[in-house]
Amino acid sequence: MKPHYRILVVDDEPASRLNIKDILADKRFLTDEAEDGRRALQRISENPYDLVLLDIRMPKMDGLTALKEIVKKKPDLPVLVFTAYGSSAKAIEAMKLGAFDYITKPFDIDELLETVKRAVRHKELTEEVSALRGRLAGIEGLDFQPEQLISKSPAMQNVFKMIGKVARSDATVLLQGETGTGKELVANALWHHSTRRSAPFIKVNCAAIPDGLMESELFGHERGAFTGAELQRKGRFELADKGTLFLDEVAEMSPALQSKFLRVLEQGEFHRVGGKDTIQVDVRVIAATNKNLEAEVREGRFRRDLYFRLQVMQIEIPPLRERKEDIPLLVDHFLKKYGGKRTLYATKEVYQQLKDYPWPGNVRELENVIQRATVLAQGKYVTPEHIALAPMMSGIQVPIPTTSSPYALREILAKVEREVILKALEVSKWNRTKTAALLKIDRRVLFSKIKEYGLKK
Repeated sequence: MKPHYRILVVDDEPASRLNIKDILADKRFLTDEAEDGRRALQRISENPYDLVLLDIRMPKMDGLTALKEIVKKKPDLPVLVFTAYGSSAKAIEAMKLGAFDYITKPFDIDELLETVKRAVRHKELTEEVSALRGRLAGIEGLDFQPEQLISKSPAMQNVFKMIGKVARSDATVLLQGETGTGKELVANALWHHSTRRSAPFIKVNCAAIPDGLMESELFGHERGAFTGAELQRKGRFELADKGTLFLDEVAEMSPALQSKFLRVLEQGEFHRVGGKDTIQVDVRVIAATNKNLEAEVREGRFRRDLYFRLQVMQIEIPPLRERKEDIPLLVDHFLKKYGGKRTLYATKEVYQQLKDYPWPGNVRELENVIQRATVLAQGKYVTPEHIALAPMMSGIQVPIPTTSSPYALREILAKVEREVILKALEVSKWNRTKTAALLKIDRRVLFSKIKEYGLKK
């Protein structure tokens, strides 16, 4: 690595620029300043830089507009974008436009320095591989912004980054996450930020269509192919030609259909049910599942070759219980969404109540809870009495705390978890593979819980 790197700091706030310059100076980085996008472009055209630190919100020329121009003129120059926390659409747009990375304000100093170091290393490698120039240049943005993916948690920030990196390719994408985590929203974002946005976006829920109809639904059928097939019908693959097909709950496909699906992915061709003609299609596939596909492959329920074909790019969407710092942001968003003309506020007791809940239904369950609360709230405040959290889980009554101990909640949740696992084991007659599938958890997690709670047949 070079002994010194030259960095351009672009921000309309002088105090912010000074703060960043002081942080970088301590690590022997050389810095220049620009107060807006236009001045930044002028400086970049006049001086060689190793990195640009760019704020999105600025007068005269905003950061995204400046980023587009920088990527066009200096495709090998890495740009680190600053964005406000929870601003997922802006972050995704920045990554799609070619930003090296982004960091949310207020930022952690160590995180900033580590990201800066990675960026300048990337610059050195890029200079050695000139072929990358064509891949980084000329990326145009889209004005459309899909429904917000709202988060400030590190886990979801990584999801946003992956969307920005993957969206502009035609690679197959596998989305994995529990029910209600927002897999369809991520699929929407991938499509909206892709080069296929002007082409069809067709959605299929594999769990909602009976096995006997699924083949016809995907590939279509010829007239007379079966009883009731009075007309020729195009399938979802044919309707999605030149566009994108989103297959939700892909693990529910039958083994026979998995084989035909694999052929389409590998060769881009298929036959309608009852037909002889080969139909060629150009379709990008986004697949989603709430199951662990690796476990499904091990148990022989999902084809190994299809799994490897689907997971060219894989995005894991974390459950809400692992990103509870997002709950206040999501609550405020849903209050605005369902409040109508009213401006509604949640009390601090509500926020705490929602943070203490395990959210088995994830963001979808939270949205339903808040929607109901907006109907019940007569004034401008949503209070705990308006919040209805599920009193029953898998048929097991949640015990009411009888102690003022701060650990009562943990004890309650542990008791509920133990009883849910025990009931699932009994339902599946202590077949641990079936129990793990029923609970939608990995077998290793189930074995660990059985040992932790001392469960015996």
